[in-house]
Amino acid sequence: MLAAGWAMSVPSLAQVGPSPAEAAGYQGLHAAAQRGDAAQIAVLAAGGANLNARDGNGRTPLHVATFARQRDAIRALAKAGAAMDLLESDRYDAVTIASVAGDEETLRLLLSLGASAKQVTSRYDGTALIAAAHLGHDGVVRQLIAAGAPLDHVNNLHWTAVIESIVLGNGGARHQATLKALVDAGANLQITDRQGNTPLSLARSRGYNEMAKMLEQRGAR
Repeated sequence: MLAAGWAMSVPSLAQVGPSPAEAAGYQGLHAAAQRGDAAQIAVLAAGGANLNARDGNGRTPLHVATFARQRDAIRALAKAGAAMDLLESDRYDAVTIASVAGDEETLRLLLSLGASAKQVTSRYDGTALIAAAHLGHDGVVRQLIAAGAPLDHVNNLHWTAVIESIVLGNGGARHQATLKALVDAGANLQITDRQGNTPLSLARSRGYNEMAKMLEQRGAR
């Protein structure tokens, strides 16, 4: 099992939104996306601006708008034809950015505009669902499941969304709700971590009694 200190450092290694200095230096579509200027996005798009231009970290205007929670800008970019599923340099897409932020409204918008919940993202070869389960964003998890996110994807740490809801959670109400959403959706409860531990054994070893009970009731071993 990975050391607890390392495991809890995973979020800090994750996404990097634009810094204040980067945001202040943006021009064109990136600047319009950052400030949520839908009208300017439409003007620039009509003038032939590259809708999928990249900043120094590979972020497109859509990534920038998602980090900034600028939903009018997201709508304008989608209407103009921006690609919805590109990855930035750290291999995050807009769906995973919104999911990690627990930004349910922006996620709902992205999915309604055709963004995918099924991509493999991040340096961990994970998914938006795994990232949201890790953080106990149960509302996000339910949205992603409804959008067809792969329930049983195994990342390069050899963890599924079910496993991450346990090993990177705190056993509290939100992680319990996350696990319940995954269990109710039919996630595989027998996939083990790299050491051969099942989700049930992981929950028991951490003293997460409610999670263990939930898994036992679903026939997990």
